[in-house]
Amino acid sequence: MLFIQEFIKDYPSYLELPVQWGDMDAMQHVNNVSYLRYMESGRIRFFSDFLQLAALPEGIGPILAEINCRYKFPVTYPDTVVVASRVKPESVDEFSIQLQQLVISTRHERIAAEGVARVVFYDYAQKKKAPIPEAIRARLLKG
Repeated sequence: MLFIQEFIKDYPSYLELPVQWGDMDAMQHVNNVSYLRYMESGRIRFFSDFLQLAALPEGIGPILAEINCRYKFPVTYPDTVVVASRVKPESVDEFSIQLQQLVISTRHERIAAEGVARVVFYDYAQKKKAPIPEAIRARLLKG
């Protein structure tokens, strides 16, 4: 995994996911939707690792507002992907952040996809966006 370290050195959160046979499609490569699922798992890990979600006021939490994925290399089974996530510090505003994400093929030692997700802090009871609490905002800006 040493070669992966160079890709993820600036990403504070990452996880490894085995590629499942069922992730592939009729074209014999991982379906594009699977990459979005990998990134979803990466975001969950990021929030688990990097943020203290328990410190959020009750009913406030992150919600995905937008996602962009650029596919760079087709992954196939068998493989393991590493999903790395980091905050773009300049993207942190009162209500939202952008996460940059990489999906890396360990078998081929290359980036398979790059993504950017905009995540809004949301008040699930009031059904509207909520300000990012200052302690969490400060942690996000530290990177």
